[in-house]
Amino acid sequence: MDITTRDKVVARFGEKLLETSTAFDELTFLIDKGDLLAVVRFLRDDPALKYLHLSDITATDWLDRPKRFEVVYHLYSFDLRDYVRVKVRVGEEEPIDSLCSEWDGANWLEREVYDLFGVKFTGHPDLRRILTWEGFEGHPLRKDYPLTYEVPQFTYNKDEPPEVIK
Repeated sequence: MDITTRDKVVARFGEKLLETSTAFDELTFLIDKGDLLAVVRFLRDDPALKYLHLSDITATDWLDRPKRFEVVYHLYSFDLRDYVRVKVRVGEEEPIDSLCSEWDGANWLEREVYDLFGVKFTGHPDLRRILTWEGFEGHPLRKDYPLTYEVPQFTYNKDEPPEVIK
């Protein structure tokens, strides 16, 4: 199934694709952020592909890169029974287009990426924290987020105040 998807996307976008790879039978396209909407719309709307389900949006943090985040979109085609992954690299203060206009389910997934990594989505209808509270400082899944450790309080240590190790 990957060959059909790969061939069609390469024929349509050709040199706009920065990288194409396959690992564990799953196809991945690395694209420029300006091509995101065109690529996902093609994957969704092409009658032979029909990647109709946006199953996940996540990100990875590559602290040493100028464009430190890779925003990763997982799409599924029920007809092909196949996943495809689309990756876009963005810098720390560089927003990326929201997919909320294409999939309603992108709303919470993008909020999660914003909350945990700080990636901003242009055109998102309600971009605010979803897993941490308003007023929380930082984004906990960034590699430069300071790690702390708090000793939990149980009955055996109830008379000792909890210690926060920084």
